[in-house]
Amino acid sequence: MALPNKPVGELKAVRDPEVVEKEVDILIVGGGMAACGTAFEMKKWAADKKILLVDKASLERSGAVAQGLSAINTYIGENSPDDYVRMVRNDLMGLVREDLIFDLGTHVDDSVHLFEEWGLPIWKKDEAGKTLDGKKGLKMGLLKAGAKPVRTGKWQIMINGESYKRIVAEAAKLALGDENILERVFIVELLMDKNEENRIAGAVGISVRENKVYIIKCNTMMVACGGAVNIYQPRSVGEGKGRAWYPVWNAGSTYYLCMRAGAELSMMENRFTPARFKDGYGPVGAWFLLFKAKTINGLGENYAGSDHAKAELQKYAPYGTAAITPTCLRNHLMLVELKEGRGPIIMDTVTALATIAATMDKKELKHLESEAWEDFLDMTCGQANLWCATNTEPEKKNSEVMPTEPYLLGSHSGCCGMWVSGPDYDWVPADYKWGDKGKIYNRMTTVKGLFTSGDGVGCSGHKFSSGSHAEGRMVAKSMARWVRDHAGYKPAIAQSAKELVDLAYKPVRTYLDHCAYTTAVDINPNYVKPAGMALRLMKATNEYGAGIATYYMTSEKSLEILFDLFGMLHEDLEKLAAGDLHELMRCWEIKHRLWTVEAHCRHIRFRKESRYPGFYYRADFPGQDDANWFKFTNSKYDTKTGQWECFKRDYHKIIPD
Repeated sequence: MALPNKPVGELKAVRDPEVVEKEVDILIVGGGMAACGTAFEMKKWAADKKILLVDKASLERSGAVAQGLSAINTYIGENSPDDYVRMVRNDLMGLVREDLIFDLGTHVDDSVHLFEEWGLPIWKKDEAGKTLDGKKGLKMGLLKAGAKPVRTGKWQIMINGESYKRIVAEAAKLALGDENILERVFIVELLMDKNEENRIAGAVGISVRENKVYIIKCNTMMVACGGAVNIYQPRSVGEGKGRAWYPVWNAGSTYYLCMRAGAELSMMENRFTPARFKDGYGPVGAWFLLFKAKTINGLGENYAGSDHAKAELQKYAPYGTAAITPTCLRNHLMLVELKEGRGPIIMDTVTALATIAATMDKKELKHLESEAWEDFLDMTCGQANLWCATNTEPEKKNSEVMPTEPYLLGSHSGCCGMWVSGPDYDWVPADYKWGDKGKIYNRMTTVKGLFTSGDGVGCSGHKFSSGSHAEGRMVAKSMARWVRDHAGYKPAIAQSAKELVDLAYKPVRTYLDHCAYTTAVDINPNYVKPAGMALRLMKATNEYGAGIATYYMTSEKSLEILFDLFGMLHEDLEKLAAGDLHELMRCWEIKHRLWTVEAHCRHIRFRKESRYPGFYYRADFPGQDDANWFKFTNSKYDTKTGQWECFKRDYHKIIPD
């Protein structure tokens, strides 16, 4: 069910919203690529079951692909799943779940082939090796039939992807049916079964367009709501404060919902601080891979190829000395240049385009220049606007590159998320797979019946858009098996409908009880507004939790101060107030963000080494300590006791070097 865009102004919240109760067999929480994959696949395997997808936004423009993409970053093609594992393992400094990565590598191309069949234009090579973009590539046939894509790297292929998400969402909607989709509803808490220990039973959510609370019971659930943004202060402030690399609506809900249900987290210390065009956050991948551009320091030197850089990378062997330098270490080299006074870092677009232009005629050159702009227009329009505003023509003027603020995710060049079961193969180690009643359920969390995919699956990054969709499809099969194997289950929730409404609408009641006390509704001694809480949170993490303020550096003492601030923020969560539905959404988002970034910082504090230089540093534990820390760092929150536990889990090498 799709709700229209909101009218001018925000809809005022009421004290007693309408309550809508539903019961389904299968609940899909989220609307991004992973959720669309699950929605598309589910009807094939569970056509006789009640299925419901709930999305905070609108499926057509939900998730990290909302604005579009110019490339699919994971397509195996002529490569092997073994090599895919080796690539991910090297980029993430050796610690990955190889079973999950290999499993995904055997499925991901099927999703890419589906995208093309649904109408996504994929660039092709003609018989002479020339590039055919857009519809021109259709004459070469489909990838599935043997057509050759335009590779910008070993794993990436170029697309015309402004409407990428709309194409994928349309297929999901057609497969699942509009009547089984609930849009503009934000799931705020998961609900456990009152009779069976560690068993998911449902969820409670709020409409962001109507005064309604939804209480949904289910047999099994998949949560895939993306990663987390605005947990650290962005570089852009004032008028540009909403500018971020990752979608601003991603509030860490995947991690919050699952951790609060008791699911085990893994590698939450890992974060991604992408290097992007400064201020506009425009992508650099196509410039490196397609246009063969290089970054130079403020002195005009190719610093990445210097003896100084080679010596620095040697400290992090074998990853630093590998053929492909890991993403975090590329950042590290950039930060070394900046801290030693050889900045800023510049993307040499002028030389790159001039070099390519020497091999082209005027028509080909004009087309190339348009592609330089379209790379942004496909996915980061703000960067194109910034180029226009600063009189930047990439063939005439270079652009600055800068690492961004940190983000948490599990599908890009990061690997935080849930500790999930791998596939039921004999080569998968016993402690990598689990289930219920003697059966293994792929991608199930440590909570029975609760699955995740995409950004929610830890220890296995580099899925990107295609991998997230494929993993969502894989989860659909596991969930369909679960429902059949637990056909007699009847969910029972401990809380009454009234208690759940009281929980969901607590910020509204707080506001209505006290808003008349002052003449300015945003200033009140009895409550706080979510906007102020967000600024406080980002200031705290930025200064003490390895944000941009300290070149991503933290220490035990800094974290001690940060956790003291977290404690006060938790106290103030109880005083959040919302006068309208938008503020109510923001109240729940800041709660999700606080819990998510706290889990992140607990893991950083637990891991006594700097595993990911360039993403974050422990000043008191510089360098890597493989003897003690070449293990997964996991955690679990106990909702009954309110206590956290952090611990290690063994790494198993499956694919040889």
